[in-house]
Amino acid sequence: MRRSHRHRLVAGLGVVAMAAGAASAGAGPAVAEEPTSAVTITPDPSYQGQEFEGWGTSLVWFANATGDYPDEIREELAELVFGADGLRLNIARYNIGGGNAPDVPDYLRAGAAVQGWWQAPEGTTRDDVDWWSADEPAHWNPDADRTQRWWIDRIKGQVDHWEAFSNSPPWFMTESGYVSGGFDAREEQLKADDVEDFAAYLVGAVERLETAHGIRFDTLDPFNEPNTDYWSTTLGPDGDPIGGRQEGAHVGPGRQQEVIAAVDRRLAESDVDTVIAAMDETNPTTFAANWNAYSPAARAAVGQLNVHSYGTGGRTTVRDLAKGADKPLWMSEVEGDWGDGQDFEDIRPGLGLARHIIGDLRDLEPSAWVFWQPVEDYDNMKPGGESDKGGNWGSIQLPFDCTAEDTLRTCPIRMNTKFDTARNFTHHIRPGDRLVQVAEPSSVAAIAADGEGATIVHVNDAAEARTITVDLSKFAEVAADATVTPVVTSADGGLVPQPPVAAATGTASVTVPAHSVVTLVVDGVSGAAEDAATIRDGRDYRLIGAGSGRSLTAAADGGGAEIRGSSDDAAQTWRLTRVAEGAREFDNRTRYVVTTADGDRRLALRADRAVLEDVDGPADPAAQWIGSTTGDGTWTLVNADAGLLLEVSGEATHDGAEVSVWTPNSGAHQRWQVVDESEQAGP
Repeated sequence: MRRSHRHRLVAGLGVVAMAAGAASAGAGPAVAEEPTSAVTITPDPSYQGQEFEGWGTSLVWFANATGDYPDEIREELAELVFGADGLRLNIARYNIGGGNAPDVPDYLRAGAAVQGWWQAPEGTTRDDVDWWSADEPAHWNPDADRTQRWWIDRIKGQVDHWEAFSNSPPWFMTESGYVSGGFDAREEQLKADDVEDFAAYLVGAVERLETAHGIRFDTLDPFNEPNTDYWSTTLGPDGDPIGGRQEGAHVGPGRQQEVIAAVDRRLAESDVDTVIAAMDETNPTTFAANWNAYSPAARAAVGQLNVHSYGTGGRTTVRDLAKGADKPLWMSEVEGDWGDGQDFEDIRPGLGLARHIIGDLRDLEPSAWVFWQPVEDYDNMKPGGESDKGGNWGSIQLPFDCTAEDTLRTCPIRMNTKFDTARNFTHHIRPGDRLVQVAEPSSVAAIAADGEGATIVHVNDAAEARTITVDLSKFAEVAADATVTPVVTSADGGLVPQPPVAAATGTASVTVPAHSVVTLVVDGVSGAAEDAATIRDGRDYRLIGAGSGRSLTAAADGGGAEIRGSSDDAAQTWRLTRVAEGAREFDNRTRYVVTTADGDRRLALRADRAVLEDVDGPADPAAQWIGSTTGDGTWTLVNADAGLLLEVSGEATHDGAEVSVWTPNSGAHQRWQVVDESEQAGP
């Protein structure tokens, strides 16, 4: 099936749907091959994320390129990205352009030259860098960036969270004098003397946008992948920049903190309610390096953590940093290819995107997931564009050089399989829902905002059909008319609904095709079963180090903790009691007090060390620990006061090794298997 510029649902995909008991009437036809693998998926509503804010995109290049397209084209595109039958995105990130000097020829890739908000005096050149003043109205261009702003007006009824961000300061605030980066990509690009002006520029643009368009920006991120060596400018023999890149600026952690402080001051003096998000780093590991370098004051000024997932290592590190800081976390940008050259029928890009979304949602536990841009330049992605084979960046592609005379026939919009697999998520996990724990690693699950019903999304990237058994035993209520309805995307079609499967017995099974993504819509379930939670008050637990295989043990001197081989020693038995005050039941940021089984001593952080102290009154935050898990059977314990993790010092594995705290790093020595000793002992 070749997708045209108008998306369509394709019927006829065969899926076997079998109830645990009698087969559902009207079940679809059998898949061609017999299933050779099977998985069981058990959603666990006893571990619930924060309210999911939704799915989003940066506007940037595609909005800049298409905002003045003929209505027929841009309206169709808007429906595909934000419409009910499209991706249903509800978050938009507006790019505050930096902008090169008037005498610099355009050398950036199509769409990337986002117009700045400054208005230069006539005759200004790249050498004129000291003319701008935030307090001079004539230095602002209120009509700037009309194409990206067309999109603001078009989608503001569908967007409920706006964020502004910057790729680069204007040319006159940079060391190189160009918005594509420094001549050395590892050196600071924002001039030290222009930090305050840059803050004024960002906040001034937000103020003008809010007034002009009647919207409110919730967050403002001053950076984009700042502590990297990506952003550089090269000059040709004629002295003009060459290449085809984008706006970008290296800003190290020290300068980042200066900007955050300046933006914080400027926001406090403004009429907007926007808070700072930071720092849109390229991957979790680099994000953590920046964040760990921030001062307490810089961290306090940041209201939301933003991270990209172009690298996937360290995702749980950032998850735990966000919990320790008690701040929301967004996966604020990613895209990718996941194929072998531009292809609108190959299912592999769709499977790759789905796998990536599942990994992000499981490991980061973000409250929002945001595309870089789901719309890409078809010409840049075709063979001979960015690569010899072309690529599959973006779920939707169209040329970025269409004219006022073009139509959908001459400027066609094409969708690859990522468009459908993305909708497996965006149509069914909606704002207000809560992600819940699920052990099966190729799956993600969420419960509905009102607590009635659930959604599971699963990727079968195997070459064979797969039988999925949905186990609903961890819900408190399973109604007599409970059902599981599969919605399947494969090479044969996108988002194909199948007959519902009866689930009154607490389980339901479906068989899905090879190389497919399935959304399982669960109706008729609610609540969490009494025995669903791994950690329950009043029970005894053993905490076994994932890296050492040895148990957390109260040290013989009673002052701290260590690891030792498992035994019947009472010093290896612990109670984790939920801190109920101000907490929501079953929250993934639940705080626990960890005490010895007799309740006489508790684990606390004092003077940067994990100690055992006598229980004397309520536990302060330094004696409270936040539990995190990906569902793999291991947990991290985040100190609620310092944001540090309980760990085996030095990654040691020998008896008697000290247990203390350190910054999150996703290491096995920071993870603990929680074993219910009450279960081991029997009723």
